[in-house]
Amino acid sequence: MAVTAVLALGLAAGIGGTAGVLAYGSSCDLDSLQSVRIGQNTFLYAADGSLLGSIPAERNRQPVTAEGMSLWIRKATIAVEDRRFFAHGGVDLEGIARAAVADIRAGQIVEGGSTITQQLVRNLYISRERTVQRKVKEACLATKLDGTWTKHRILTTYLNQVYYGNQAYGVEAAAQTYYSKPAKELNLAESALLAGLTQAPSSYDPFVTPARALVRRAEVLRAMLETGTITKRQHALAAASKLNFRPGRLYSRIREPYFFGYVRDKLIEAYGAETVRSGGLQVYTTIIPRYQRLAEKAIRDTMNQPADPAAALISISPRTGAIRAMTAVIPDRPKNEFNLLSQARRQPGSTFKTFVLAAAVESGVNPDSTYYVSAPFTYKVHPAGNCDDGSWWCVHTYANDYYGWSSIRSATIRSDNAVYAQLTLDITPEKVAETARRMGVRSQLDVQGAYVPSIGLGSIAVSPLDLASGYATLAAGGVHAEPMAIRRVILADGREDTTARWGVPKRRRAISEGTAAVVTRILEQNIQYGTGTRAAFGRPAAGKTGTNEEHADAWFAGYTPDLATTVWLGFTKGEIPMENVHGIAVSGGTFPAEIWRLFMEPALAASEPTPFAEPAFWPEWKPFTRGEYALTYDPTPSESESTETETTPADEPEPSPARPPGVGRT
Repeated sequence: MAVTAVLALGLAAGIGGTAGVLAYGSSCDLDSLQSVRIGQNTFLYAADGSLLGSIPAERNRQPVTAEGMSLWIRKATIAVEDRRFFAHGGVDLEGIARAAVADIRAGQIVEGGSTITQQLVRNLYISRERTVQRKVKEACLATKLDGTWTKHRILTTYLNQVYYGNQAYGVEAAAQTYYSKPAKELNLAESALLAGLTQAPSSYDPFVTPARALVRRAEVLRAMLETGTITKRQHALAAASKLNFRPGRLYSRIREPYFFGYVRDKLIEAYGAETVRSGGLQVYTTIIPRYQRLAEKAIRDTMNQPADPAAALISISPRTGAIRAMTAVIPDRPKNEFNLLSQARRQPGSTFKTFVLAAAVESGVNPDSTYYVSAPFTYKVHPAGNCDDGSWWCVHTYANDYYGWSSIRSATIRSDNAVYAQLTLDITPEKVAETARRMGVRSQLDVQGAYVPSIGLGSIAVSPLDLASGYATLAAGGVHAEPMAIRRVILADGREDTTARWGVPKRRRAISEGTAAVVTRILEQNIQYGTGTRAAFGRPAAGKTGTNEEHADAWFAGYTPDLATTVWLGFTKGEIPMENVHGIAVSGGTFPAEIWRLFMEPALAASEPTPFAEPAFWPEWKPFTRGEYALTYDPTPSESESTETETTPADEPEPSPARPPGVGRT
């Protein structure tokens, strides 16, 4: 596909002029194409057809002339987006070939290869289907546009059209949104940051992920240095400067609800910013308004004080991935519907142990016959280290209570950090990350290319959407469905867009149904008599609590066969300990579990309770030996528990509500 595209685009770039028009007919005639009408709003609808609201046209966009833009923003954009902009004729064959090679090596699309002119064509006109024909047409139009307009006009128009995130379309709106200044006053560092946003505005949003924004800015500055746009001294000064952004009034005034932001980003990926802003789309989403109201009520009934932390809830249909509720309440900023659910990332704590458990069971490790010592555990990365400076990984349990030899099942129900630290090392952090990724976690899980052992205890930040998606995979018997917010889109001419396959679930098996069933039975017990008892509401449900070490984040992630819901609690201003909220220290088993129950119970009240399905095949247990780092002594030995890891396969499974088939009782 990539090679075909290169040949086709090369042909399109090579024929140009009159020959190009003859080869592609009227589709390569700029005058024959209708640009998107300005001022036609895009409307969003809920799953029941009720109007959710609109994405306004021309809301935060003010075109300016080239003289109204800083020279730095023009130079930064060219360096990072299209460094051969002034040399090619609208299509850069070198860039296309480079991107094709990268795509082939990766086995997926990892590099675009599109020039600024091609991106401008894509933003100005409505067609966005991902086909070779569209790419050829786009290349031909870019070649024609390059021969009709000057380079400066193309660049200026592009900078007035491109989306910078946070509802800022065009560089003037971006400058006002992020720095409260006109675009002509942007300095080098500010221009580099803005130029880096256009690739993925949500991912590099400096208001949400300033660290990522800094990394992206560094990439832009490096590109400017490599192309000779700036000197080494200019590079050093700009790279060392802080973000120093200053949100403008436009930003706070038009900041749209978080679900709108999530849907809008998905629409922009498919149609381009210009069409989303003013393309007259009718977008039908998966959100159920009643669930939205129930979610907000559950949060407000629980967190009802002005000084309370923020709370976020997201709920997904396991079978389809349809997002049914996406709600956040921020008491200290009541007017700010900030997307805590898909963009913000916080440490998930013990909710991530579920992925360790899934990886272990998928590898054939019997959670009932495999024992570890529950005791203070130290992983000595370097012989000369210590616990105080962090050179050793020193693990203790949440309440500093230990139980000696413990099965993986009992350790899960107690949420035993010491046991799970040893299990993560034995299964390997890489295997845990791979399993989490297959099950639906999309956040970056490595640290500078390596997977750290503490991943198993939830040290790597993820989003509520990540956890809800991963737990939904368990609810669906091990089949992952990509989260879906859009059911269908009606274009401005009244036609339904069927090429984008909106509303069609994207499902694939992530783990075996046997693995999902074993993990689910254990997490059912966690709600029945483990750390998640406050989530119980009288029907089959499974879930896991999570709390980070400083009480700065508290979670409950759980599911029934029909609905997977994750609740997060914490302060948005930073990782502030929640050690005295309504008189208690917040953990996942307190307010998050309660909010989960207050939402799930009425949400499912109209449906009959559904038991979790029995798998066709249970896991086949394999011989397993604890690794070199596992504790081999028991500080408080118990005669009732064996100190050896049993490797004999379990007997034929017999269904039991509290005892998972195929494994023994804790």
